Amino acid sequence: MIQNNVNIKSEIKARAGEPASSSATREAPGEVIAGGPDFQRDVWSILGLPFDRVSLGQAAGILQRAASERRRCFLSTPNLNFAVACLDDAAFRHSVIQSDLSIADGMPLVWIARALGLPIKERVAGSSLFQALREQRMENGQAPLRVYFFGGPPGVAQAADEKLNATPSGLRSVGYASPGFGSIEEMSPPQALAHINDSRADFLVVALGAKKGQAWIQHNLAQLRAPVVSHLGAVVNFVAGTVSRAPRWAQKTGLEWLWRIKEEPKLWRRYFDDGMALLRLLATRVLPCIWESRRHRPAAALLDQAEIRCRLDGGDCELLFSGALGQANLARLRPVLAQAAQGDAPLVLDCTRLQYIDSAALAQLMLLYGHCVRRGRPWAIINASASLRRQITLHCADYLLQARA
Repeated sequence: MIQNNVNIKSEIKARAGEPASSSATREAPGEVIAGGPDFQRDVWSILGLPFDRVSLGQAAGILQRAASERRRCFLSTPNLNFAVACLDDAAFRHSVIQSDLSIADGMPLVWIARALGLPIKERVAGSSLFQALREQRMENGQAPLRVYFFGGPPGVAQAADEKLNATPSGLRSVGYASPGFGSIEEMSPPQALAHINDSRADFLVVALGAKKGQAWIQHNLAQLRAPVVSHLGAVVNFVAGTVSRAPRWAQKTGLEWLWRIKEEPKLWRRYFDDGMALLRLLATRVLPCIWESRRHRPAAALLDQAEIRCRLDGGDCELLFSGALGQANLARLRPVLAQAAQGDAPLVLDCTRLQYIDSAALAQLMLLYGHCVRRGRPWAIINASASLRRQITLHCADYLLQARA
């Protein structure tokens, strides 16, 4: 039982970390502005998932601006456990790909990015992001962000509500609910969603376990009026004080998992399994991907001559690629993907003349793929060479090669 108590220019500025405008009193919220995929995002593929290149401060700025402008921001915080689970769980993977902001919440992901030569050099943990918002200085009568806690062990959401409001900060709790156990549908009765919406929350923090939490958000997102929504399972415990967070040295060195096991011994099995999975991924995907990218690094001329076209052909929306796609020519790719995202015609990506694709371009395709999945739009990559298929597979993105009717 549930117990209750954009425009492109502004988005670019937000991702540069500029503060959001706020007023002393927040007006009663209306509908949330939900847009399509944002191909201006600076995203990179790591283990088959798109990750935004943002600092902690930039991520906080994005959430603040989304709350202020009432624009939908579904935040996902993949760590190694997320990434491993997403390899075999399409629905879980879709929830990350369809997010509006995806941050690397795990040092192993940062290490992999560094090994691949990707510019994601900072871990942005969900709990650190919540704390950064909490420590935000309120200036010129600026109102704190309103937070609603949904989930956690019995009594923890209420404790988090009370602890957060015990001292003034950049966040204020406006409600909580303990949904107990059950299916996604059982935890989504109309009165529960109405209680969240009536709280006028800016930021909905869900804590139901990673897979169930992401699924609950996906199931209810269209009906939620909180502009910022995220599954931040550990945050509720940290705020409530039932679990203490690791010291900064452990967070920065990648040893936070040892601290978590000390605090919650039952987690040892999860971390052991994730460690074994990481070793397998390093041997079968990451190291071969490093070798492949160095061995087939495209010449500058191939990047300069790359062509990307979008056309309608026999009722299909067809994307034709040639040359090499990468960070160097993403400016040409972005508007074509935005054009292709319009409409509901089956999307066909013809890779007959495409020789190379890097992590940045692949992540952009993931955003388009996630949009197609959400819309129930058919998707297919055709005529990809064996070399190109291997590049995509080594990035753990071979699901893109599977046609969807």
